[in-house]
Amino acid sequence: MAQPETTTPAREQWTGQYGFIIAAIGSAVGLGNIWRFPGVAYENGGGAFLIPYLVALLTAGIPILLLDYSLGHRFRGSAPAVFRRLGKRYEPLGWFQVAISFVIATYYTVIIVWAIRYIGFSVDLAWGDDTVGFFIGDFLRDEGATFSTDIVGGIFWPMLALWLVVLVILALGVTRGVERANRIFMPLLVVLFVVMVVRALFLEGAVEGLNAFFTPDWAALADANVWIAAYSQIFFSLSIAFGIMLTYSSYLRRRSNVAPTGFVVAFANSSFELLAGIGVFATLGFMAAQQGVAIDDLEGIAGVLLSFATFPQIVSMMPGGPIFGILFFTSLALAGITSLISILQVVSAAFQEKFGLSRVQVSVFVGGLCMVISLVLYSSTSGLAILDTVDKYTNEVGVVVSAILTCVIVTLGARKLPELRAHLNAVSTGNVGRWWSVLVGAIVPLALIGMLVSSLSDLFAEPYGGYPQTFVTVVGWGVVGLMVVAALLYTFVPWRRPVDDFTPDVLPTAQEVRR
Repeated sequence: MAQPETTTPAREQWTGQYGFIIAAIGSAVGLGNIWRFPGVAYENGGGAFLIPYLVALLTAGIPILLLDYSLGHRFRGSAPAVFRRLGKRYEPLGWFQVAISFVIATYYTVIIVWAIRYIGFSVDLAWGDDTVGFFIGDFLRDEGATFSTDIVGGIFWPMLALWLVVLVILALGVTRGVERANRIFMPLLVVLFVVMVVRALFLEGAVEGLNAFFTPDWAALADANVWIAAYSQIFFSLSIAFGIMLTYSSYLRRRSNVAPTGFVVAFANSSFELLAGIGVFATLGFMAAQQGVAIDDLEGIAGVLLSFATFPQIVSMMPGGPIFGILFFTSLALAGITSLISILQVVSAAFQEKFGLSRVQVSVFVGGLCMVISLVLYSSTSGLAILDTVDKYTNEVGVVVSAILTCVIVTLGARKLPELRAHLNAVSTGNVGRWWSVLVGAIVPLALIGMLVSSLSDLFAEPYGGYPQTFVTVVGWGVVGLMVVAALLYTFVPWRRPVDDFTPDVLPTAQEVRR
């Protein structure tokens, strides 16, 4: 019988602080920044939304980001390894986070493929006059909430190619693959996006668009749903509470300035979202001016249709539209790729450590499985409805539950909150005060519980998105159930590499822990 390995290979590391920061920003800056934030802000009070958004960033986003950093850097492992080191009974939470990342990776890829295809469509404005009809009908061949096995070749083959590229990056490892890809893609993304936003600001009607975006509806602040939307957006965009930042921080060197990087990443992400809002609403102002209507009368200014129906329509109207379209969809694709790499790294790290697999083996077997599921589900004619439902339940149920459990386990279960705060202070130039412990230990979980109750009430009240109840149950709740089952099953598999004989080598003193 084969014996488990008794030695653990040296853990990979970022080349330095910059490599980690650029990768962390690359993970945080993703599809949600460009197509989700502007619409969410507009629908929830416009300029007034920036107040709950900032409150959510400071009271939940940054605290949970620092919690992820402290867990990963102190316990030096993947999500399952870290939670096991907090206590054997907590390992399922680590695998639950891996399952969340696995599921997100399956559908994230197809959105990137849509963006890549639309780069080509921008050249000759292939979508014609009916951009919605082209996207839903001609491009996706959408059949709605069905379980179709009909494959759309125009999505399947580009998605297969993208998966192969991403899996090669994953197989190359943290330094040669993940970090190098982010060093190339992130600066390119910023340059392209800034050029696009500057161009948008000089369009006719841009000022009216910005007024619509920034003009506050103060009455919206009294609506609890606006605050829930702000907290949801922060969790959606910062890549927190489902293993990404925990895994990334585990590759930092032992002596790293951990806490300040959390603030850098958080504010860089929010700055990009604000920039995206400016660019999007400047172009929507142009569209409204061309149609002679108010911005309020425009349709499709949030979600998928904003990017793949409304923006193509704008591109067709504006001078130099094809160039603008190429810039926009290239930015969307780059933002998606950097986030996808980080999502898959969560899965890769967990399987490497638990099963003693190499990076290449994980890429081939685990990444290959993820690729097959992705191709079968999301290149089919029912892919849009499946994506919409899986995304809703994964983020509003799975990620929120993961965040609540993380706070509760660290605070009440393992009672590691003082130790983690002391660790952050021991390895950082800045000081993380008791405010962090109060937020992570009480305020954040209570706020998230309220958010979860609200989401569950809506989901149980009526089928999500108007889809048939059977479809929602199988696809939505089915995915959540599968993630829970997978978390429990993988917990019972024996570790092929040592996991329990671990002692952090950056040990704060008892006085530092009490401080």
